[in-house]
Order: sequence, then C-alpha cells, then structure tokens
Amino acid sequence: MSRRWFIFLITSANFFLSQFYRASNAVIANDLLVDLALDTRGLGTISAAFFYAFALTQIPIGIFLDRIGPRKMMTGLSLIGIAGALIFSYAHSIGLGLVGRTLLGMGMACNLMGTLKLLTVWFGPATFATLSGIIFSIGTLGNMAAATPLVLLVNAMGWRQAFMVIAGVNLLLVLILYVVVRDTPPNRPSSFPQELFPDVRKAFSGLALLLKKKEYWIISLASLVSYGVYGAFQTLWAGPYLMDAMGQSVMNAGNLILLMNLGAISGEPVWGVLSDRILKTRKWLVSGGLLIVVVMVLLMAGLPGGTGFLALAFLFFSFGFFRATGLLMYVHIKEIMPLEMAGTAMTGINFFTMIGPALFLQGLGIFMQSLYPESSRGAEAFTASFLVCAFCSFLVAVFYLFTRDTMHRRA
Repeated sequence: MSRRWFIFLITSANFFLSQFYRASNAVIANDLLVDLALDTRGLGTISAAFFYAFALTQIPIGIFLDRIGPRKMMTGLSLIGIAGALIFSYAHSIGLGLVGRTLLGMGMACNLMGTLKLLTVWFGPATFATLSGIIFSIGTLGNMAAATPLVLLVNAMGWRQAFMVIAGVNLLLVLILYVVVRDTPPNRPSSFPQELFPDVRKAFSGLALLLKKKEYWIISLASLVSYGVYGAFQTLWAGPYLMDAMGQSVMNAGNLILLMNLGAISGEPVWGVLSDRILKTRKWLVSGGLLIVVVMVLLMAGLPGGTGFLALAFLFFSFGFFRATGLLMYVHIKEIMPLEMAGTAMTGINFFTMIGPALFLQGLGIFMQSLYPESSRGAEAFTASFLVCAFCSFLVAVFYLFTRDTMHRRA
C-alpha cells in the first residue's frame, strides 16, 4: 500500500474516534448521573464542555495548521485528548469530569481539518470531493459506534474500563500516525512557511468582509440551532429521553440512536443530489428541512410514555434524514462569498455549528432542572425542552427565507 493511502486510513481512523468521543455520553448518561453524582444540569454541562473546547480550539488551529503542519498538530492535540479520556474514566465528581471532557474536545479538534489538509497535499483535486465525502461518512460511523456497540462494550466491562481501552487504541493510532504521516510528499517542496505567526492584518481582512454579510449571520444562526438541537439530542439527551421518559431499555436506546445516524447517512447524498441536479436550490431545501424537523420535534414532544419501538424508530430515522439538509448551509455560504474566501466562510460557519450543541446541551440541562427539579428527566421536562427546540428551529427556518439562493451563481 502506498504511503498516501496509509495516511488516508490512519487519519480516517482518528476522525472516527473523534466522532465517537463526541457522541459517547448518550448511552452512558445514567451511569454518569450515579458515578459522578450529577443532576440534569451537571450532565448537560459536562457534555457541553467537549463542544465548547472543540469550537474554541478551532481558532488556533485555523491560525497555525498551515504553519506547523497537520502531522505535529494532530499528534500533539490527540495526546491531549487521550489524557482527557483517561482522566474522564477516573472521574468521580463533576470537576474531574469537566477536565476530562474539555481535554477530549481540545484533543479531537484537529482530526478533521488536519485530515482535509493532508488530502489536499497528497491527493489531486479530482479525487478530493470523493475522499472528503468518505471521511465524513467514516465520521458518522464513529457516531454510530457510540450507540449500540458502546452499549455492548459497557455491558461487558463497564464505562470506565471501556474508555481506558478506547484511549489505548487511540494512543496506538496516534503513534502510527506520527511515524507514517508526512506533511508533504517526498517529491514536493514543503508548503509550510518558516515564520510561525502570520500577518494579522491579512488574516483578519477576509473575516471583516465576511462579518458584513447578512447571509453569514443568518446561516450561522441557522447552523447553530440546527446542529445544536440535533447534536445535543444525538450526543446526550436522546439516551435519558428514551430510557427515563419513554421506558426503553439501554439496548433499545442504543439501537434508536443508531437509526438516527443511519437517517443522517442516508439523507446526506439525497439532499446533495436534489440540490445540485433536480430542485437546484440551497435556500428552499435548508428552510424546508428545518420546518420538517420542527414537525419531528413536536411529534416527539407529544408522544406518551411507553410508545412502541417502531414509532420511535420512524421518528428517529426521519429526524436524522431531514436534519441532513443542514449540510447544504456550508455550500450556500461558500457560493455567496468570493472563491478566495470560501475557506474563511466555511470555517466561520463551523465555529457556530460546534458552539450550537454546547449551548443546547447546557441550556436544556439547566432549563429542565430549573423547571422540574424533582423530575428533571421525566416526560414533562422533555416535552418542555422539545417545545423550546421546535420554537428555535421554526424561527431560524423563517429567517433563512431572507437569504439569497446561489444556484444561478455556481458557474
């Protein structure tokens, strides 16, 4: 196997683990409540810590990735993440749990951007879109591994030992990454400059132009809410909702979260084809998808306790499928901005995307604990939370109608 394909495989495996860590709290939520002596507010906060750290770490990554190189950046940050996984596995209080999840968020923050940077250097532009699509699919498989497969592993050895084993696998992958990966092919001169700190004025000139665009703020807000609601549910609240409010078993909860991820995998290529070739719109598909998600969330809010597995399976799969229209927001902002600013535009949106789950994880935890202190994970608490999520999603769907469509500008 050539070095470039080995680089593709090893970086994909690290991104898989990044997505796994992100979604892992959903099926171990009840264990965390007991073992770390948490309430609903604390559970939301400890889960949000990953996303806050992940989002804020994007800022130094954006500045230094092209100057230090992905090999060193990915290795150094991943070691921080592994330390976070081990600390989290030893945590018996919210304080140590917060430290572990924060270090995990920082450590996993470069695995996607670093991988995409390596793809641009080691592979030609003709294969970049295909390979990056495969990378995103592998990441979704990481989310799926944090559902039923994690339940099986936790049942076999407990959640603490499970995280220790996964951290060990992560360490092995990072060591292989450092040995195998090179920032540039041997026949190509290095593209990484000698000076470490970039021209500040140049770095921020594109950002200033971006911030003046009305569409940037609308799309950013829509991405924050769209992925915020979905990510908070996928990575944490789906587990307590299914087990505590709906009366499902841990295994059934894992299977339903798996179905939600399958819906997302199924929806991503469908919406891409519909947008590019059939309906030829970004704006209307995104806004329509947000409105359908509002309907899905309202249906979940109205479900009685003890609802059957099949009805839940339909709703969870549909939730993932229609939420996948949110990926078109990146295409939308890229087409609105000048070509040379595409990277800045998409990174700007990505910051809000990653802050979204943090705000909804923590915010919903505080909301449910404050409104229903004696039954913060009961059906009524989740119904109130779903209504808040539906209202926020409806607002951004309406705001999205004020963006410009971009299909006519693609050429």
